[in-house]
Amino acid sequence: MSTTTSVNWQWRLACRIEDVPADGGACVLLDGQQIAIFYFARRNEWYATQNRCPHRGQMALSRGMTGSSGESCEPKVACPFHKKTFSLVTGECLSGDDYRIQTYPVRVKGDKVYIGISA
Repeated sequence: MSTTTSVNWQWRLACRIEDVPADGGACVLLDGQQIAIFYFARRNEWYATQNRCPHRGQMALSRGMTGSSGESCEPKVACPFHKKTFSLVTGECLSGDDYRIQTYPVRVKGDKVYIGISA
């Protein structure tokens, strides 16, 4: 459920749905990239971002706290170390800093989760 735009996605099998905790995240390695996958169970929505927090360069976003921001209830993740908060939709830093994370489209087919990697 990402708004990342691109025409040429290569869909990669990332994991099984049971590998990602409800209302939490997990990390996978795809094409040499650590990607954080998040499942918002109460909304039945999936998101994927880079796992690296741009603030301090730590591979930690998959372990961050997830939630919603503002009246629009935009899904977000907070880095577990320094609490910088990022939109799971746009990748924009919601903490007022000039950081951004890469987001990826997600598809779920049966019990498998696929991530779109740009071609």
